[in-house]
This record gives sequence, structure tokens and C-alpha cells, in this order.
Amino acid sequence: MIRPCFPSDAPAICAIYNHYVRDTVVTFEEESVADADMEQRIRTVTSRLLWLAYERDGAIVGYAYAAPWHARSAYRLSAESTVYLSPACTHQGVGTQLYQALIGELRARRLHCVVGTISLPNAASVALHEKFGFTKAGHLSQLGWKFSRWVDVGHWQLML
Repeated sequence: MIRPCFPSDAPAICAIYNHYVRDTVVTFEEESVADADMEQRIRTVTSRLLWLAYERDGAIVGYAYAAPWHARSAYRLSAESTVYLSPACTHQGVGTQLYQALIGELRARRLHCVVGTISLPNAASVALHEKFGFTKAGHLSQLGWKFSRWVDVGHWQLML
């Protein structure tokens, strides 16, 4: 079941997200996020856009959100999207269902553009974005330093 995410979901969201912080270069955060900090992130995002949770058997196994691309007013019709899944729930269609719901809601809200930012290489994330019609709009070499190595970043863009 896909539903809106609430600040009270922060512990479950952190359980998913902090795996990626600790063990991957998917996010450039290097310290685990505390539940209280995640609560505030959820409040901030949902005050303007949306955060969705995928619940299975009463547990959150994935989430997706669209946050403002940047703070300046001219960007108000653009968003940056992201999706994270419990490692036990990858390759099961959860990400596809979350992105389908997220993009549908962004269209309903009449946003114009959504950007997916992907640390590279990341074939699964690229495939998910391209499945929904995102096209590569940019590539930044050696933008992040994590786990003693440089990581590239790509931007995929979808006009809604």
C-alpha cells in the first residue's frame, strides 16, 4: 500500500535510509540520520510537496519523495525526486510503484519538471528513471568524495 508519509514514520524511514548512508555512495551523507532530524525533513518536504511510503504487512519497505529543486521562487514548478527501498525489497516492483504514484501526483499538482540526481555508476537507478521517461540532462565528474573515492553525479530530467 502506498500512502502519505508522516513525521511519525521517521524511525522506519531512517532504518531504510541509514543503510545507504553507511554502506553505499547512493547518498553523499556520511553520518547516519537521527530520527528527530528525519522527522524535520519529512515536515519540511510535506509542507510544499510530497513524501510517499510503501507499506507491506504493516512495515514501511520503501519511500519516495519530491522536494523543491531549489529555494528561489523561479524554481517553484520544479522538483527533485528520490526513492529508497529496504535492501530486502529491491527488484520487486516497489520502486516502480512508488515512482508511478509520485510522478502522477506531481502531474496532478501541475509541476513542470522533475529531476533525479543519481550517483554514478548506478544502473538500477538509471533504469528506473529512464523507465518513466527521464532523460539524462547532465553529468558531473568527481563531484563527491565518499569511502576514499571520487563519485560522479548524473541528472535525469522529466518534463511533466
